[in-house]
Amino acid sequence: MFGDASIPTQLTREYGLRHPFVSAGMGFVAYERLAAAVAEAGGLGMLGATPDPPESLEVMVGRLRAVTTGAWGVDLIHAQTGLGPACHDGHIEACARLRVPLVVFHHDLPSAEWVRRLVAAGARVWMQVSSVELAVGALQLGVHGLVAQGSEAGGHARGTVPLLALLDQVRRRAGDVLLLAAGGISDGAAVAAALRAGADGVWVGTRMVAAEEAYAHREYQARLVASPGATVRTTKFGPEWPDQPYRLLATAFAQGQPAPPTEQGAEAPIGHTRLFPHSANVPYGMPPYCALPPTPDTAGNWDLMAYPAGQGVGAVRAVAPAADIIAEMMAEAAAELARPLTQPGR
Repeated sequence: MFGDASIPTQLTREYGLRHPFVSAGMGFVAYERLAAAVAEAGGLGMLGATPDPPESLEVMVGRLRAVTTGAWGVDLIHAQTGLGPACHDGHIEACARLRVPLVVFHHDLPSAEWVRRLVAAGARVWMQVSSVELAVGALQLGVHGLVAQGSEAGGHARGTVPLLALLDQVRRRAGDVLLLAAGGISDGAAVAAALRAGADGVWVGTRMVAAEEAYAHREYQARLVASPGATVRTTKFGPEWPDQPYRLLATAFAQGQPAPPTEQGAEAPIGHTRLFPHSANVPYGMPPYCALPPTPDTAGNWDLMAYPAGQGVGAVRAVAPAADIIAEMMAEAAAELARPLTQPGR
C-alpha cells in the first residue's frame, strides 16, 4: 500500500534494520506487543521498562523473545520520581542477566559502573540527551549512541532547544557516533528533515501511541487523532513526578481551566488504573493532576487526565497497526529525500 521504501543509514547497517526507525520506550505504553510489532516491521522496538519494577522486565522480555527475532532494546528512565527511583541497580542486574541487546537511558546520566556492567554483559548503551552538556557527559561514559531530544518532544522532556538545532550542536561534538533524532517526528517529512540534518535514524513516540499494539487506552488514542495539533508544556501535573516539564495535548484542563467541583471534594481521585501489569499489578487511585497516561486499565474523568503528546501530533490522523505506520512514514520520507532541495532564490 505504501511501497517498499528502504533508507540505509548507519543505524540500519549497525543493527540489521530495514528502516532507520526506533519506537520510543514510553513508560506505561511501550510494552512487548508494540516493541515486537516494530521489530517485525523492520525497525527497532523499545520496551518502556521503567518505572515498572525489575520483575516486570523479565516477563516483558520473555514475551517479546517468544514472538520476534527482530531488533529490540530496553528504555530506562533514570531519575528520582514521586514513586521513588524509576531505575535502580535491580534493573541493571535484570538487563545483564537477560542479555538485553540494547539499553537506552533517559533523563539523568547512568553511572560508569552501570555502563561497564551492561557492556560486559554484551549490551550496547545509548543515552537520550536534551542538551549538548548531557551529550558530552554521555560520550565520556563511552556510550554507543545518542538520541537528541528536541523541545518538541511529548511527555516528560527537559529540553529547551528545537530538534534540528540540537542535532547540529550534538553532531559537532559526537563526530561519527550514532545519532538519532527525537521530538515531533510523526510523518515522513519530519523523518526526512531529521536525516538531512545529520541524524542516522528517528526515535518516534507520539505517533506510536496511536499504534494498535500500544498499551494506550482508546480514549487517549482517539484524542490524539482528533487533536488539531495543539500541545502545552506545563509542570502542573504529577504527584507521581513533581515539578517536571511535561508536554501534553492542550485540553482545557491542561491549559489551566479549573476542574469542576465534585461531591467527593477537590482531593478525590479523578479515576482509577492499575500499575505494573506484568508484575505487581496494583490498583491505583489517580489523584488530581495525575501524570499517568491512560492505559486499557484506566477509567475515570477523561477531561481531567494527562495525554502526553509531542508537537507532531497534528500528523496523527488514524489508529493503525505499527507496521502500517512505519511503512507510511518511511515511504513519505523516501519520496521527500528523492526530491532535490530547493535552491536559495528559486
